[in-house]
Amino acid sequence: MKTAIVTGASAGIGKATAKRLHQQGYEVFAGARRVEKMQDLAAIGVHVHALDVTDQNSNQVFVTDVLAQSSTIDVIVNSAGYSAQGALEDVSPEEAKRQFDVNVFGLMNLTQLVLPTMRHQRAGKVINISSIGGQIYSPLGGWYYASKHALEALSDTLRMEVKRFGIDVIIVEPSGTKTEWGGIATQKLLDQTPTDSAYRDIVDRYVKNSGFSNFSTTPDTIADLILKAITARKPRTRYLPDFTAKLLVFAARKLPYKALDRMMFRSLKQIMAPNNN
Repeated sequence: MKTAIVTGASAGIGKATAKRLHQQGYEVFAGARRVEKMQDLAAIGVHVHALDVTDQNSNQVFVTDVLAQSSTIDVIVNSAGYSAQGALEDVSPEEAKRQFDVNVFGLMNLTQLVLPTMRHQRAGKVINISSIGGQIYSPLGGWYYASKHALEALSDTLRMEVKRFGIDVIIVEPSGTKTEWGGIATQKLLDQTPTDSAYRDIVDRYVKNSGFSNFSTTPDTIADLILKAITARKPRTRYLPDFTAKLLVFAARKLPYKALDRMMFRSLKQIMAPNNN
């Protein structure tokens, strides 16, 4: 039986992926801070663990527990993450640092801990859940996009470093998923924007116009995509869930920056219109 680690498994993509891999016969070890939110996973036979990826000791204990129960680590799905939304002028240094602690430093520390086992067995799959935000940009999400750009650069570098050991590093780039992520991101956006902020009008219009809630992709769709990446004999470096995501990334790669700016402004015209109040 193959062994898979899934982080961020208390909700959304992480939980859906833990379920899907368990259904496919993997021995799944699911980690998250909110253990009480993983009791449904425990009920079907998934091993659930308290895990705070920003705590190096928590990461070490988690991996040690996995190896105490399984001789291999065949897959790690790094799904833990969140979005620190807000204008760059408004987001506090503490919030910006935490964004990188969760989305970049914590994720990479946990990956470092599983790599020796994967190198020893000369096989493994590292699945990093990024976002199309790892290749594009737009207002109000600068620190989130920066963390995902950093994650993608690290993933590309790691892929080249560990390929000779039989380890694949794969990036999955959701474009927005129906999870609690949207509600959390919206609340972060409001919390990080003072009522007297120069950007409050933009934030209020963004939230009014559905903000982060108007997503169609489901966690199960992304879980299926992750399974496809894991089981592919020759996996791609990046997986995108739908045509819209592919179109946005294509535009970001091919258009001149000023043309991309204009495209973004047109798509956000109602939100980014000058405040005439």
